[in-house]
Amino acid sequence: MNETVAPRLIIGIGNPSRGDDALGSLCIERLQALQLPDTELLTDFQLQIEYVLDLLGREEVIFVDAAASGAEPYAFGPLAAQIDHSVTTHAVSPSALLATGQQINGHLPPNTYLLAIRGYSFELGDALSAQAANNFDHAIEFLERHMGILPPNL
Repeated sequence: MNETVAPRLIIGIGNPSRGDDALGSLCIERLQALQLPDTELLTDFQLQIEYVLDLLGREEVIFVDAAASGAEPYAFGPLAAQIDHSVTTHAVSPSALLATGQQINGHLPPNTYLLAIRGYSFELGDALSAQAANNFDHAIEFLERHMGILPPNL
């Protein structure tokens, strides 16, 4: 069976029941509505080790997650493979997933990035905060420009 994978994979990470932690999932919902060609979209509460198989055959992988600290409204940058020395795979970081993928697959997708959208409120039952919603709008616009959906800023 020879399945063709989409060249671009975007993985949204987050729990919609925890306020601003929903930013990664919301990103995937927004992108699904665009029905993007050559792009596969996945979302989960947290990364699982099994996602290493989804990295195979990709030209670009973008992880989208909420950030409890850091740049506002978002940060976007390349990811490097980094071994995680934790005792559990309960919460796998994107960098640790890449390191495992490199060990198993022998290589990494050539372009791998993290889009970290700044959030503020992460308690169970919280609604999306106004600041995070604003940051989300800026991050989505950036992502759409990065993917060529919107023209570049002049």
